[in-house]
Amino acid sequence: MAAEHPEQSASWAERKLDERGRRALERQLDYQEEKAAVLASGEDELVRINFVRSQMIRKKIEMIAPLNENHKILEVGSGAHGLVFGIATGFGIGVDPLAVSYKRLFPKVQHNARTIAAIGEELPFADASFDVVLSDNVIDHAARPFGVLDEIVRVLKPGGTLYFTVNVHHPFYELASRFHGLWNALGIRYELSAFADHTVHLTEQRISQQFATLPVNPVEESSNISSIKNAQRRSRAWNADAILKKVFFKNAVYELLATKI
Repeated sequence: MAAEHPEQSASWAERKLDERGRRALERQLDYQEEKAAVLASGEDELVRINFVRSQMIRKKIEMIAPLNENHKILEVGSGAHGLVFGIATGFGIGVDPLAVSYKRLFPKVQHNARTIAAIGEELPFADASFDVVLSDNVIDHAARPFGVLDEIVRVLKPGGTLYFTVNVHHPFYELASRFHGLWNALGIRYELSAFADHTVHLTEQRISQQFATLPVNPVEESSNISSIKNAQRRSRAWNADAILKKVFFKNAVYELLATKI
């Protein structure tokens, strides 16, 4: 009897999750191709900005332990210009499903670290392979966000350092994201960019609770929800999107610096 293809054995819901993840990647690639075309010969400035921000994050990481070229550093979802390209020049690895395309689009940035094309839910590394793992505003683009977290923790060495961020929102957006995914799954091809670009809209409580189930010890855990709420309420814009944000805040940042137990 012929072996059953994995996609054939997956449930309808699992197949739709995978489709939503692929669609988010397609939209992300379209966005980065447009960005690369606009930048044209201006990639040097992007390299500089990337380096400055990455070094700011490196200082946070070095609150736990100084970094050097003997450390193995991984960024899960290194994207077009992730932290690994500025933090770990020459001794870091970036993993991203679109790594091949990004190397073509942003060669000067991508030159600063080795990259591998893979998904965060299935990292091609052994357990406890890395001293530092980075994930900067990535998991809400993945088909299975919490599967990415499991993999991040799996490949991190005991005592190793995790730096993680993700956008968090009012619970309204999590509900809206579920409805968006459902009507697309049912064949209604009407996309709202905020929900088509992301597979999930997380709340601070949900992501914090998820980390509480994992073998990590938080060193610093924070969000800028209060300042985002204030800024969006004070905004002078009165279009539909701005009005919605005045009532239901959006795009705050949750940040975690932790060590693996």
